[in-house]
This record gives sequence, C-alpha cells and structure tokens, in this order.
Amino acid sequence: MAASYWTKTRAPRHSLTFALPLLLLYEALAFLLSGDAMAGVRNGADVLLKSVFTALGGRHGLGIFGAVMLGVGGWLVLRDRRKSGPIEFKLLFGMMAESLVYALVLGGVASTVTSLLLGRLGFALAAGPMSGFAFPTQVMISLGAGIYEELVFRVLLVSGLAALTRVVFGWGPRACAVTATVVGALIFSAFHYVGPYGDAWQLESFTFRAVAGLLFSALYLMRGFGIAAWSHALYDVILAVLR
Repeated sequence: MAASYWTKTRAPRHSLTFALPLLLLYEALAFLLSGDAMAGVRNGADVLLKSVFTALGGRHGLGIFGAVMLGVGGWLVLRDRRKSGPIEFKLLFGMMAESLVYALVLGGVASTVTSLLLGRLGFALAAGPMSGFAFPTQVMISLGAGIYEELVFRVLLVSGLAALTRVVFGWGPRACAVTATVVGALIFSAFHYVGPYGDAWQLESFTFRAVAGLLFSALYLMRGFGIAAWSHALYDVILAVLR
C-alpha cells in the first residue's frame, strides 16, 4: 500500500491535479490585489515567464500562456489517466500532509547545511524586502513562489540545462543531471537579488537559497512537481506568518 502511494502521487494525474489549486489560489489572490496580470506586485518568476509570452505574442501573449499551461497540464493528466487509471482524490490529502512536513523541515535542514558550509553557527535567513509588504501580498507572493519558481527553475531550467549539457558535451545522464541541478540552484538563488524587490546581497542568504534550490530539486525528482510546489509555497507562507 505504501509503495502504491509513493508511486501514484508522483504520477502526473495526481501531481498536476494537486498543483492546480495552488495555481488558482495564487492567480485569484494576485488578481484581487492588483487586478492586472502584469502590473502590481507579483512573484518574479511569474512575471519572467509571462513576459516571454507577451514579448512573443503581444496582447494575446497572456491568453497563449494560459492556454499552453492548462493545455499541456491537461494533456499530461489525461494521458496518465488512460495509461494508469483514474485520479484518486483521497491521495491528495496525504500529499498535502507530506508537503507540510517538508515545508516545516526544509528551513532547518537548509540552515544547518549553510552553517556547516560557511562555518557559522546559528544562521537564519533575513526577512528581506518581503517584510515591507502587507500580509496578504506576502501570502500571494509565497504561493506564486511555489507554483512558478518550481516551474521555471526546476521543470524548465534544470531539464533544459540537462538536455543542453547532453547535446553540447555528450555527457551521460547522471553527470548531466548533477551539473544541471547545481547550476540551476545557483541561478535560482541569484534570481532573488534581481529587480526592484530583490534582496540585498549577502553570502549567507545566497548560500541558503542555493542549498534550498538543491533540496527542492531533489524533492521534485523524488516526489514530483505537485509536492515540490506545495512544499515551497507552504514554506514561504510559514515564513510570512512568522515575520
């Protein structure tokens, strides 16, 4: 039974179905707070991804983006359903509990590893610019971090880097995966210092986020996109509550 849970919850029909409410919650809250898909305060990865589509598709870019997101996700879910059976919605409760556990544990693990790497005990991530926003905005950005940062930095970036190193250098799957994961984690960390709402540079916070990026990549590879996205979102929401 346990093996069945771990296998089924990683499959697209459960993983992407589990991620869908997170996407809808973020988009609904962002719309209520700003009323515009590209204006106001939003998660940076969200803006980055949508900007690519608006640059290519003009005023139809956001519609194309939504169609691609829902179309690809729906196609993966339906394909998996035809191959492996129906969606078992009862599993989503276990996935939420699992994500909450990861969210509660991740910060302590990343802080411990950061302290060991830098030789400084008692490291804690500073609140940063996010603390200047109202609580609903912090929650909205946190939800967006889960869905869009995992999509951009784990699904697209790490997968793309792995494919690129395989084509350019002809490396084996393991070497490509390790290189892509490490480089992706560094880029993920650096992304938090870009733009008007970026953090001030600190070696400690950069290292912490790079370590967190490695942990999220491992979580994505082992447990799938849905649990990685919710774990990331819940971790950021917990930080917002504690600020």
